[in-house]
Amino acid sequence: MHDHSSIHRAILLGTVLVVAGLFTSAAIAAEKASNAPAAAASNAALAAGSVEDSLQACLARVPKDATTGQRMIAEQSCRRDEGDRKPFQATGRR
Repeated sequence: MHDHSSIHRAILLGTVLVVAGLFTSAAIAAEKASNAPAAAASNAALAAGSVEDSLQACLARVPKDATTGQRMIAEQSCRRDEGDRKPFQATGRR
């Protein structure tokens, strides 16, 4: 009878640990989703690289914690995209 009770306790403990793990992973996923950059949320209707995008908006999307190399590449990309957009901006928006 004692072995039977131990098995039930082990199953109950295992179930509790699995359920706790599921809740923990769901909470971590929700926290990561809530930490989205505010600039991306405010410009959700404006696609990056679109004609309406601007150099300042592109540079604002570069993460503050980016390394020097990442920031340099992102700034070069923003400036390149700005050069690609100029002909479209010169024709005027309709």
